[in-house]
Amino acid sequence: MGDAKARELEVKIERLLPGGVGLAHADDLTLFVSLAAPGDILRVRIDRVKGKIGFASVVEVLQPAPVRVEPPCPYFGRCGGCDFQQLTYQAQLDAKVQIIRDCLHRIAKVEAPLDITMHASPSEWHYRARANWQVDSANKLLGYFERGSNRVCDVEYCAVLVPELQEVLEQLRHEILADAPGEQLRDIDAVVGDEGVSVAPPLAGFKTNIVSRRIGNETYYVSAEAFFQVNYELLAALIAEALGDATGKTAMDLYCGVGLFTLPLAHRFEQVIGVEAHPRAANFARRNVESAERGSSTTGDPTNAASGNVRWGTVQIVTARVGDWLGQHSDSFGSVDFLLLDPPRTGCENRDIAGILALHPAQIAYVSCDPATLARDLKKLIAAGYSLDSAVAFDMFPQTHHVETVARLSNTRN
Repeated sequence: MGDAKARELEVKIERLLPGGVGLAHADDLTLFVSLAAPGDILRVRIDRVKGKIGFASVVEVLQPAPVRVEPPCPYFGRCGGCDFQQLTYQAQLDAKVQIIRDCLHRIAKVEAPLDITMHASPSEWHYRARANWQVDSANKLLGYFERGSNRVCDVEYCAVLVPELQEVLEQLRHEILADAPGEQLRDIDAVVGDEGVSVAPPLAGFKTNIVSRRIGNETYYVSAEAFFQVNYELLAALIAEALGDATGKTAMDLYCGVGLFTLPLAHRFEQVIGVEAHPRAANFARRNVESAERGSSTTGDPTNAASGNVRWGTVQIVTARVGDWLGQHSDSFGSVDFLLLDPPRTGCENRDIAGILALHPAQIAYVSCDPATLARDLKKLIAAGYSLDSAVAFDMFPQTHHVETVARLSNTRN
């Protein structure tokens, strides 16, 4: 494969793998092909080889798969954001379920067949209510990183943004890039609330103000400086699945963020402890808890959560790294009825898992945005005596390979 021509091959895509790449085999190589569709016959260029694995990109679609569609976005293939626009929406959903199932089998060693329910997004486009835009001041570019690089892909229109954020993007382009800001500006965060938009840093007339969002029966306050989920339309269903019918005395919410799960947990448990390392997010969690407490009654029998009498439990928000806090405090707790964890894409550190196991929670709900790290962590929990009872998927990120999964586990050694 010395010259460029020899590095082009004709392949058939067998299926899609974690990370969204297509799997093919040719010339004794296992090929990972970007932006492919299962069933495609393609001419691909091998960009890089590592051992027996080749990383390739599409040169020509020789015979499109039945599930391949024409990507509507003019930036597709260059922008690093959406990588599933070449698939029908049903094919996107099917691929994500298969990716979760593959990770659970291959990494977590879950042998028994698992029925994975997929919750489709009510909106396939215009669903993203939170964005992070990259800025290239020298070249007056505003958008997202190009695929596989730190170069900025200049984007005038983004089809996955909610209309409010598209308007912000257009105004930022008009007012900021016309008068290019200093080199210190590298990126811009924005989030939509029920009463407006928060932008960080404050630019072009936009403020880093606090906005609120009503999800189910709860109101959450947040700003562009703290993480919040991007697809509001699925959040109520995500919370309901994560909590199930859990009730009891003590619950823990690890990596609690601004309190997305903390607030509904407080209506079901006498005591709830949320742990969050990011100070800004933890402060918002405290604010959200205080606001919910003011609107909740504390009367009723706190042991009878199933009857609906419990209005609000005792909630503590701790600003700390999960592993550090668990290492210091897990021995001081008695039984924990329910533990929910929603870690970043990288999953849990070993000490986080060790601290969770030291608590011996009766039930665990693991909310994950990466099937591979989810499966890695589930393998450890299963080896320690937990059974995987269910896995439910939520398409929080249409047009991308990303997917949210809620895994429910129970302690078989209690």
